[in-house]
Amino acid sequence: MAKNSQPILKRCKTLGIDPAVLGVSKSTKRNPKQGRRKQSEYGMQLNEKQKAKFIYGVLEKPFRKYYAMASKASGVTGENLLQILESRLDNVVYRLGFANTRREARQMVSHGHITVDGSRINIPSYLVKPGQVISIREKSRSSVRIKEVLEQNAQTPVPTWLELDRNTLQGKVVTLSTRDDIDFDINETLIVELYSK
Repeated sequence: MAKNSQPILKRCKTLGIDPAVLGVSKSTKRNPKQGRRKQSEYGMQLNEKQKAKFIYGVLEKPFRKYYAMASKASGVTGENLLQILESRLDNVVYRLGFANTRREARQMVSHGHITVDGSRINIPSYLVKPGQVISIREKSRSSVRIKEVLEQNAQTPVPTWLELDRNTLQGKVVTLSTRDDIDFDINETLIVELYSK
């Protein structure tokens, strides 16, 4: 299986992303590069695409597939694309506070710790739908690491498009996310322009 093993802080610095967006509390001590040439229009478009891919941990082939899905759906293509990315199971697990980062959430899903509507799902790219219930598998709740993460994220707010019952460790997808739910700086219009060429 293809895997992105780039150093997080180095990549964040290159793409101009705050590491907190990825759930990482560290920050780089390196000084930003001086005297960089002005980016071309294509360079800016490519940077936004790489930013989205890196934040959600998606490689080029599935990202292109998501763009095709977004362009066929009704509404604004860029917003549809972000909505699809937010609907990935690994992202939902992260948004519910079951994991500290999307990478950790992806690992939890892959290792079979997560259920959707009571069925174990081990596909991080699984797209959740409104009404579906996501929870931590009963057998996995005794894991020391999972207990630690849940304790750390006990006060973390959950997005309005999700509901979380902290007692039963069950989250529900109330509705699909909207553009206003995206909590980081990204210009999806540039991504659409790049793929429209």
